[in-house]
Amino acid sequence: MTSSSPGREALAYAASRLVRHSAELGPAPSLAAAGPEARLVLMAGEAMIVRAAPDGGTATALLVPDEAGSAGERAHEIFLGRAEGRPVFAAAVAAEAAEAFPAPAYRALDLRALAAEGAVEREEQGLLATAKSLLAWHARNGFCANCGHPTVIGAGGFRRECGSCGLHHFPRTDPVAIMLVRRGESCLLGRGRHFKPGMYSCLAGFIEPGETVEDAVRRETREETGIAVGAVAYHASQPWPFPASLMIGCVADALSEAIRTDPDELEDARWFTRAEVAAMIAGAHAEGLTVPPATAIAHLLMRGWVEGALDSAAAPNA
Repeated sequence: MTSSSPGREALAYAASRLVRHSAELGPAPSLAAAGPEARLVLMAGEAMIVRAAPDGGTATALLVPDEAGSAGERAHEIFLGRAEGRPVFAAAVAAEAAEAFPAPAYRALDLRALAAEGAVEREEQGLLATAKSLLAWHARNGFCANCGHPTVIGAGGFRRECGSCGLHHFPRTDPVAIMLVRRGESCLLGRGRHFKPGMYSCLAGFIEPGETVEDAVRRETREETGIAVGAVAYHASQPWPFPASLMIGCVADALSEAIRTDPDELEDARWFTRAEVAAMIAGAHAEGLTVPPATAIAHLLMRGWVEGALDSAAAPNA
């Protein structure tokens, strides 16, 4: 890519300054005992509480614990790890607790808006993605899937433990294959019914149990469009904390051309030339068609293909 083109450095949630605690690192400190150097990520419903910089600089969602005192009862308080040597915690409060943080000193932003605005530093976005994914997991896993008894937080929040049957439960990440499928000088893009008008993107789908990334690319492409795929290669990845996915970006070579869309999967799919995709990226397509923003891995794949960065990426594999 050219130096003026947004690349991997533009991907949302893909950089983090967090040194994770994880479940293998022994006892975790408590927020109460961590002292004034501790920082707290506070989620009010689906929004992060963000403090504006007093000098007009970059805002932050790493709050001093005392700032959260007026937010009410905190749920699922967890220890994420350390950022720049400071212990970092995360906790959830009710959505209405955001009203306790007055504007303009504070804002409540969901992670999509936070990334779209660049409201916090890029290296903080990944930390916040970790916080959101873990808090969402704790909210959904209060009971043991083995025996049904209540579970409690362990390993600082990177595990839940059942006091009845002794089983340990760990946070899950849902892998998603997202692929730029190409054939000659064209690539295959589709649009879901929930997309904003005129936007096309790469095909994508969850990887199923016992399935390789390559086979997931082939299966999802075939299911959604009827296109057969041969060679597949990995290109880049992006955490997607809605609630806890990992987008695995691939480039793939099509073996067929006729499209048969599944209406339950896609509203439309079509082949686009490099010139058309370049115009879509530039916002100059004759039909007003657009692509996802540079913060999304689909944009990275499409721009990389337009600029020739993916021309030799795929290699035969089983």
